[in-house]
Amino acid sequence: MRRTTVVGSGVIGLSIAHELAAAGDAVTVVADADIAHSVSTVAAAVWFPYLSASPQTGRWLERSLARFRDIALDPSAGVDLRLGTVVERTTDPDRSWMAVVDDARPATAADLPAGALSAVRATVPVVTTGAYGQWLTARCRALGVGFEVRHVESVDALAEGADLVVVAGGLRSGALLGDDESVVPVRGQVVRLENPGLTQWWIDDDNPAGLTYVVPRRDDIVCGGVSEFGATGLEPDPETERAILERTAALVPQLAGLRIVSRGVGLRPSRPVVRLERVAGHAVPVVACYGHGGSGVTLSWGCAEDVAALAAGL
Repeated sequence: MRRTTVVGSGVIGLSIAHELAAAGDAVTVVADADIAHSVSTVAAAVWFPYLSASPQTGRWLERSLARFRDIALDPSAGVDLRLGTVVERTTDPDRSWMAVVDDARPATAADLPAGALSAVRATVPVVTTGAYGQWLTARCRALGVGFEVRHVESVDALAEGADLVVVAGGLRSGALLGDDESVVPVRGQVVRLENPGLTQWWIDDDNPAGLTYVVPRRDDIVCGGVSEFGATGLEPDPETERAILERTAALVPQLAGLRIVSRGVGLRPSRPVVRLERVAGHAVPVVACYGHGGSGVTLSWGCAEDVAALAAGL
């Protein structure tokens, strides 16, 4: 049985661990912390194609959507299929993603917020990240995956005791491999409000006042957001929060006056393109899978399946 170490306990790392264990590997996940303390838990976690369209990302999107639809059949997983609206403010929006969503359709004029040229309505997976992280961890453990919370400085430090290493460590991945300085943090900040029963989500990326999204989950409503390239501060900024609440209430008036239940800040691991490939030059076979930016949940299962397929040929 091949001994495989997966570096990273976020949604990408755990999805990979699940697929490799299901394929028969003896898998150990090594990370500084568990998924509850990863950037994955800050995400609004609605399936949506934030990355530029390409045949590869299109396949990852489609496979992840199919897997999440199946997972949603298990109420304990924290995944719900919910209707929402993607606001469009340009004359030529990218609608390629609509081909893989069964009920995606242009919105009526009545559904458009002020200033929008058009919009798309669709039913897609929305993930309550706390519940999903627990569910995915339990599924991994059921397949025999082991977990070690410890700091690792380089891939080569894991060579002893492993026949394969998969690097899915988010921001630290390039440094762990020692060959990639292109990974940059993109700071995100969210405000979570009490949920009085809202279910429909909104994404308004091109809002002239700033990136805006509203994602009702089972236990709260995630309101965002910002994308601050290169920023590393992990404390919520009060002025950013005020602006988020102002934008989201303008988009969804029902939010006005709702109680804040929590706040979140996370550093998305951004890269010009997702890196998913074998990496040569190490004492043990290494596969890289990182650089998903804000699309970790959206691409997780598609990427995990590709890592498993790549690993099968090593």
